[in-house]
Amino acid sequence: MKKNLLLFVAFPFIILSLNPYYSQEFKKSEWISLFNGKNLEGWKIKITGHELNDNYKNTFRVENGILKVSYDQYNRFDGEFGHIFYKDKFSHYKIRVEYRFVGEQIAGGPEWGLLNSGIMIHSQSPETMKKDQNFPVSIEAQFLGDDGSKTRSTGNVCTPGTNIVMNGKLITEHCTITSDKFYPLNHWVTMEVEVHGDSVIKHIINGEVVSEYEKPQLDETDPDAQNLIVNGNKMLNEGYIALQAETHPVEFRKIEILFQNISN
Repeated sequence: MKKNLLLFVAFPFIILSLNPYYSQEFKKSEWISLFNGKNLEGWKIKITGHELNDNYKNTFRVENGILKVSYDQYNRFDGEFGHIFYKDKFSHYKIRVEYRFVGEQIAGGPEWGLLNSGIMIHSQSPETMKKDQNFPVSIEAQFLGDDGSKTRSTGNVCTPGTNIVMNGKLITEHCTITSDKFYPLNHWVTMEVEVHGDSVIKHIINGEVVSEYEKPQLDETDPDAQNLIVNGNKMLNEGYIALQAETHPVEFRKIEILFQNISN
């Protein structure tokens, strides 16, 4: 999602949990892979300007056991922002992704798209996105690669069509810098997002919590979000998971989910 513009810094199967605030709930569960390492089975693709599951110019592909975002068949980028969605939606879980940025940004990509991707959680379904919609209404755990400037930390939070509450304050800005973790091109990084329905959400980089917020909700001022508000309820307690294609090649070698265990 769009590069951080905010100066606010805050370092600071769906199963319901009896104790929704504690990571200990996950201790007895096992990680389940959402990516089979062979093909895109179980995933749906939505690229701006194209119909659902039109994998324009083979943007998303699997090679040598790695899920890749590639632009080698493009001549120039012309607004084709892409997202690949897992087929099921979830509410209480951890998602773990190992990613790295590679190569060079495609010509025509926006400046903020350099070394930029992310995990979208609590997302609307790809079926409900408009053909020309750039980003799904969702919460983004942002990936940023360091370009050497030490200004592009990874693990921040962005909110296309949504808002969150952080430190008791409603955050309506698009992106909030929450992390001080910097990783360069070609460096594998492990990002986890711990999701407790409509309560606490955490971003974890290489085992360290870098962001924590709560009360994810639809932004009633956003036209795309307005279409998703039912009976005045703005709160988000479940949704789809998606990975981004935002003009810089990126690779994913592990995509796993861990469900809460209520027997603890």
